[in-house]
Amino acid sequence: MDFLEPAFMQRALLAAVLVGITAPAVGIYLVQRRQALMGDGIGHVAMTGVGLGFLLNSNPVWMATLVAVAGSVAMELIRAYGKTRGDLALALLFYGGMAGGVLLINLSPTGSNANLTSYLFGSLSTVSTEDVTAISILAAFVVLVTVGLRRQLFAVSQDEEFARVTGLPVRALNLLIAVTAAVTVTVAMRVVGLLLVSALMVVPVAAAQQLSKSFRATFILAVATGVTVTLAGTVTSYYQDVPPGATIVLYAIGIFIALTLLAAPLARRRARAAEQASADCDARCVPTTRQPTDDVKVL
Repeated sequence: MDFLEPAFMQRALLAAVLVGITAPAVGIYLVQRRQALMGDGIGHVAMTGVGLGFLLNSNPVWMATLVAVAGSVAMELIRAYGKTRGDLALALLFYGGMAGGVLLINLSPTGSNANLTSYLFGSLSTVSTEDVTAISILAAFVVLVTVGLRRQLFAVSQDEEFARVTGLPVRALNLLIAVTAAVTVTVAMRVVGLLLVSALMVVPVAAAQQLSKSFRATFILAVATGVTVTLAGTVTSYYQDVPPGATIVLYAIGIFIALTLLAAPLARRRARAAEQASADCDARCVPTTRQPTDDVKVL
């Protein structure tokens, strides 16, 4: 337990737990909406916010949050109204965000490519007390939205037309999902990195879906998987001196593969049990012709 002694590891572990909770909590809605790569696009846009933070000598986490939120709103509006030109507009937004981040951070007097690398792939030693404070506040917002509005967000993610008919504010909820995803990206960038955060939003959810069918069970299992892999990856990074973001993502993929292999025989067993139950029911439900006896009066 010596990894708990350094102050930077205490901060990193706290940030890892928050990331492990928030990323799958938002990712389950993105997967349901078939927008698994949205986190990746927001990560590209958030790079401009990081570079702007260094240029203006302000906290890059807060600046990245502002830029990522603006970018996510633009993505949602393009998705809703872009139609045939939507893909091109999103591509320009993604690549422009990445290029802007690289340019701005090199123009800043205190920034360099080394600083940008820690935001792209995560870094344990650079998580400051100020970063932990910002991550905690943002994570609280994400949990409040994803848990408090889970019924409404699930309805919109499952079927927008049905949600609109029932009277839900579909456009506002769609924008809220986009904003929450943007906040999650900035929460995770100090631990996992902007380029890998999308994997942590999607892979734990995909792993949980191998064993669970209900939304609630998938949500709980995905968050548990996220916390497990972020803690394991952070500790491994401390002892083996490997990048935390890559380690966390590989652990998540490993759990996905393990659960997939485990789910296959379970699915076959359930199928056989269902077939047997159906056969038993058919045998019980088939009407039989009763032969008349001496005790029964036949009319």
